[in-house]
Amino acid sequence: MFEKSKRKIVVAIMSILVLLWVGTLGVIYISSYFEMKHQNERMLRVHAEMHTLQQSGNEIPSARPRPEGNHGFKPNFNPDSPRFQLSTFYSVAVSYQGEILETKNPMPRIHTNEQLESLAKGIIKEEKIGGTENNLAFYKTEKDGYILVAFMDNTVVNESAMTLFRYTLIFGGVALVVFFFLSVFLARKIVNPLEENYQKQKQFISDAGHELKTPVSVVSANAELLSREIGDNQWLQNIQYENERMGILVGQLLQLARTENITLQMEPIDFSRLVAGEALPFESVAYEKGLMFQSDIAENIGVFGNETQLKQIVAILLDNAIRHSQEQGEVYLSLIKEHGMASLSVINRGEEIPAEQRAKLFERFYRVDSARNSEDKHYGLGLAIAKAIATAHKGHIEVLCYNGFIEFRIQIPIL
Repeated sequence: MFEKSKRKIVVAIMSILVLLWVGTLGVIYISSYFEMKHQNERMLRVHAEMHTLQQSGNEIPSARPRPEGNHGFKPNFNPDSPRFQLSTFYSVAVSYQGEILETKNPMPRIHTNEQLESLAKGIIKEEKIGGTENNLAFYKTEKDGYILVAFMDNTVVNESAMTLFRYTLIFGGVALVVFFFLSVFLARKIVNPLEENYQKQKQFISDAGHELKTPVSVVSANAELLSREIGDNQWLQNIQYENERMGILVGQLLQLARTENITLQMEPIDFSRLVAGEALPFESVAYEKGLMFQSDIAENIGVFGNETQLKQIVAILLDNAIRHSQEQGEVYLSLIKEHGMASLSVINRGEEIPAEQRAKLFERFYRVDSARNSEDKHYGLGLAIAKAIATAHKGHIEVLCYNGFIEFRIQIPIL
């Protein structure tokens, strides 16, 4: 139980950290991508406006004439900015007939003229306006009598971004590993005190049960001897009655302690036969209370468990269903195979249990009706014992309410 709680805490902490990490990285990189894309587009537009077609050859002018206006730039960015001046631009001028008029490819050449011209023709053919191809941001515009495709090399920027992304993943992964061990440590620090208190509670129940067993037995023996001496006596009968109730409570406490603390002797068991045999005595009990008892037990369902405790859990559920059934009601017992589990269900007609109380049913000494006393010699330990047995057999127990019926269902792995 506590190991499961530790795992849940670790999963919760790591899930939050991973979501924050991924979310932060996503926002940063997406924002950076769109900012860089927008900036590249503005720079390419300026470069395109600055372009002049040279009919005499492919020489690159030594200086770029600065155009008038800000061309959509922010006030702190202009064509004289270092980034614009240090960026590598290419351009291909193409006539409306598809003839290459000019290719500007500055030295040192990373891309050949043929590559640039091929890209330009493809962009014009596909009627693209802007985008990215092979680490080249491009922008297409129409000039006086021709089409210009301007390119800007983003190789350095992209490699820097990939390097940053790679190192972010590496150091982020290392940080997550560190946080994982830290979350394990924190989970232990949080759960360990609860586990210690729970162990102390179980030890107290066990010790109290053993300590009370002797005086209860002594009182019972002396009351029996006294009744032989003085005969029927109202006060003596009260002592015997309350002592009997105390003996039942002590027995249940010891039973719960044994269930939770003792390592069980497990063996293959024919669960179908066990359930059928344990259900027989309860048929007459249900009949005496005016209840209809029905059972549907699938054959040859085997489990690996402790026979004594499995009989006990069947008896607890049947006894609970019969005691809480409405008059002239019915009790239904079924055992089936379901998703690799032996599914045992005990259903009775009764008042619906509020949803907020269902999980508490399996807590020690919990009773749905707090006004009820223990006149029926049940102290809210039966379902706690049933849960302990189900857990010891690597199964689980749950309660369901629907259409005026209450169902207790136990699932245990089959052989």
